[in-house]
Amino acid sequence: MPTTGTTKSTTSAGTAKQRKVADCRLFPSEKNCSLTIAGTEEEVLEVAVQHAATSHGHKNTPELRNQIKAMLKDER
Repeated sequence: MPTTGTTKSTTSAGTAKQRKVADCRLFPSEKNCSLTIAGTEEEVLEVAVQHAATSHGHKNTPELRNQIKAMLKDER
């Protein structure tokens, strides 16, 4: 299916879902990381938590997940 350039994905039920973005440049970091992750909230949260743990040394905790989730932005 070709993409249309919109920022919404479609669920299996056919409803549009707002895509989210985690931009590592907006998080405090000693590495000056420039990674940006985009997708559904669930996808972005999972990958962002993995990235924070493996690349930045954070522990995968409920607190980290909540912090990252709170910092997600709608894709424009």
